[in-house]
Amino acid sequence: MPNQNTDSTATLIDPKRLDRADSILTHEPFAFLIAHEQLPRAAASELDRDFPRYPSAGFFPYETKDCGPSVQQLVAELTNPAIASSIGAKLGIENLGQFPTLVTLCRALNKRHGTIHTDSKSKIATALLYLNESWPETSAGCLRFLAKKDDIDALVTPEVKPVYGNFVVFKRADNSYHGHLPFEGERRVIQVAWLTSEDEKLRKTQRGKFSRLFKKLFGGLDKRWGAKRKNNAGHLD
Repeated sequence: MPNQNTDSTATLIDPKRLDRADSILTHEPFAFLIAHEQLPRAAASELDRDFPRYPSAGFFPYETKDCGPSVQQLVAELTNPAIASSIGAKLGIENLGQFPTLVTLCRALNKRHGTIHTDSKSKIATALLYLNESWPETSAGCLRFLAKKDDIDALVTPEVKPVYGNFVVFKRADNSYHGHLPFEGERRVIQVAWLTSEDEKLRKTQRGKFSRLFKKLFGGLDKRWGAKRKNNAGHLD
């Protein structure tokens, strides 16, 4: 029977792909990079198979036991210090790979997610790698980088569909506003945050584990909270 695991010698993340002609790199109004087709098409079925099947919506701390081998390999590559530093260099961040990383994964969202925010000051940079095979013809759930803290339509660049291989990374700033229109349903993404300290990593990990437990027990309540949230709602960390 053929081996069903990803070939560990096949690299999933190659920083050279960030230099595609259709990539967007800017430092105004804050530093961000948008790059497409950053994953091999041949790996799609394995990543789909190995992605965790969380019963609740939201982002949860990465645990190897939740994931199959291809996702474990992908996370290992995304958090490799050398790869992180090559990504950070594009944003003007020196030696990004020296900082602690917090990896969170999301399989699905409810409508309270995606409100406008900057990310907390404990984050130096954040990367999002999307894994959805397709996306409906809608703006709902598509990432937007914004010029204003209270206007989801104040786009500074075209919105990013959360489809397989789309990759965004940005340097956290007091004006790094981003969010998306309310969406409910499957939206698979791996998030990597480079943090200011190990203490912050521990704090955020513990909070994430508590959130996972809460949603397991009270998932219906969590879904109802914020279901009618306004498009321009925000939580400025």
